Amino acid sequence: MQIGMVAAVLVMILVSVILHELAHGLVAYALGDTTAKENGRLTLNPLKHLDPITSILIPVIMYVMGGPVFGGAKPVPVDSRRLKGGAWGMALVAAAGPLTNFLLALVAFLISNATGVLDTPGFLRVAVLNFVMINLGFFVFNIIPIPPLDGSRILYALAPDGAREVMERIEKTAGIWLVFALILVFSSALSWLMSGAITGILEFFMMLVGR
Repeated sequence: MQIGMVAAVLVMILVSVILHELAHGLVAYALGDTTAKENGRLTLNPLKHLDPITSILIPVIMYVMGGPVFGGAKPVPVDSRRLKGGAWGMALVAAAGPLTNFLLALVAFLISNATGVLDTPGFLRVAVLNFVMINLGFFVFNIIPIPPLDGSRILYALAPDGAREVMERIEKTAGIWLVFALILVFSSALSWLMSGAITGILEFFMMLVGR
């Protein structure tokens, strides 16, 4: 595997997770919560967002192993009590991150198709496809409805009170460790499910451009 491509993938991962977290903070700010701004998170400075393990180590390992790339960054602090819309406001904040990754993948695919990059073998084509796959990986992984992933925040807005209490208890007691356990114990099943979802989205992209 070329060192240059690994370096390029690392840059793509950093860009993807930074924009993901920035989107959370910007939507929270738009809905009245200034917590992210007060903590210096409404910035493109990678040092404010990156987590060495979830932002770099796990995604790079998954890429090198040939599996779907997924990961995250340090969660943007959000005070749900200051958000307009209550649980639905929190759901919008949560959805902003994965949707940003989805849009990054879609825009990169559409531009590369329109410019002929997808039909031109070489480094640029591989780099674009990696960027698309990385962002789709972040999108699919983060919408999994398990606390504290973004999907759980969206599910929370739809769930009855009893289910919300269980979700809050899981996040407080297990949190990110539950996600790590999911990755370690069910890595094969997770990779299979994510690969299937990513393939389906790619087929949708190709349908959009008539491929």
